[in-house]
Amino acid sequence: MSQQAGEHTQDELPGRPGAVAITVSDRSSDGRREDESGRLLVAALRDLGYAVSSSVVVPDGVESVAGALRDAVADGARLVVTTGGTGMGPRDLTPEGTRQVITRENPGMAELLRREGSRQTPFAAVSRGVVGVVDWPQERGVGGTLVINLPGRPAAVTEGMDIIGPLLRHVLSQVSGGDHTW
Repeated sequence: MSQQAGEHTQDELPGRPGAVAITVSDRSSDGRREDESGRLLVAALRDLGYAVSSSVVVPDGVESVAGALRDAVADGARLVVTTGGTGMGPRDLTPEGTRQVITRENPGMAELLRREGSRQTPFAAVSRGVVGVVDWPQERGVGGTLVINLPGRPAAVTEGMDIIGPLLRHVLSQVSGGDHTW
């Protein structure tokens, strides 16, 4: 079962960083479509060892995305992965909402997702997804939250997680001030 915006829970287990999966979809948020992409995203994150509850589902739009990201960061998530809203449709505004929240963008990871995704489908080039970091305030300590936008197609979620999964431990270490060795 999916959660609505603002209903995150961090299933923090010792040694397992918290992650949040956010589905951005008008149809899933109003119950017209099952959240298959969110289910796959949660499963992929858990397979990679992240503590994550069911996906948070929000409607398309800048403010709904930005609000869900801010909630996840405030709840202590180290990793937030969104699915949906990265295309060219008039309500596909996940990148715009994400850019309102991140403090540093990582275009290389976003381009990697598009390049490798295009090996499966030429439509991967249509994705406008972004990747970036929300730096934490100084009083919270060194670190930040990595945010990754994936397309909404279930196959794109699976493929995207296969592409970025091997990078996550290294990138999250760097975000927390870790060394640049790998």
